[in-house]
Formats: sequence, C-alpha cells, structure tokens
Amino acid sequence: MGDHGARQLSPFLPRRVVRRDRHGGYLLNLGDDDRAVLRQLGPQFSSLLDEPDQPVLRRLFPPAYAEPAHADKQEEYRRLMQEDLVARHREEFDLLVKVADAEHLSEEELLAWSRALNSLRLVLGTFLDVQEDDERRTPASTEEALYQWLTYLLGEAIDALAVGT
Repeated sequence: MGDHGARQLSPFLPRRVVRRDRHGGYLLNLGDDDRAVLRQLGPQFSSLLDEPDQPVLRRLFPPAYAEPAHADKQEEYRRLMQEDLVARHREEFDLLVKVADAEHLSEEELLAWSRALNSLRLVLGTFLDVQEDDERRTPASTEEALYQWLTYLLGEAIDALAVGT
C-alpha cells in the first residue's frame, strides 16, 4: 500500500485530492470552496495575459535566448511564438474553470489541469519572489497561502499521475 494507502486510511492525514479510479481516469475530490477559488483564478490570471510583457509573467514566457548578444534572435522568437504561447496559457486557464466542478477527469484533462496549476504557481511565485531554495514557512499573506495551496494541488496531481504509470 505504501504512503498513498496509509494516507487514505489514517484519520490524521487528509484524504487524497486527486486519485486514479478503476477505469483509467482520475477522481477530483475538492470541496466547494476550493472549486470556487479555481473558478475565480482562471479568469483573473487569463486577464493578465492581455499584457504578456509584464514582469510578473516572465516565468511563463522565459527567453529562448538570454544572452544580450542574441537580443535580435530573442525578439524574433518572441514575435513568432508569443501569440501561440499566450493562447496555450489561456486554454489552460479556461480548462481550469471548465473542470473546476468536475469530479472525474481524463488523463489529458488532469495533465492540462496540472499545467494550469503550475502556470498559476509560476506567476504567483514571481510576484512573491519565491526562490528555489526558500524554506517552506507559515504563509504571511493570502498570496503565499494560495501559492502553497496550488503547490499542494499540483503535488497531488503529480502523485496521482505517477500511480498510473
């Protein structure tokens, strides 16, 4: 059974939020408040994409060419790819809203849901200036609590996907 089984049986550990079902899909076990937050986050973050050059979005659109000597190549890449990248992120945020009330997700939906959660985390992490070596601590703001919650949800999705492989 491993850790996954122990977590489901223990009254002290929270239930799995995402778990594989017997039919190859995934069950999404979220409360109404959690689902409402996801429905609100999608449009809020999607509206940020109206101005994709904002500094808070830099982790969503990392440079293909970081060296100053290649600034012209980076500009060409941005010109060619930014519209497609923005559209992809909008689709992910739309899917986040679409499946917020779902109780069952296909593997493709869970993968897209995971990408949307990660994109939300990247933007919030940039806003909060989260660094890779930062220690986990009690959140001091709503944004920090939201970042940790999104990290938890993403971890749950990854764990569920890993069980399916």
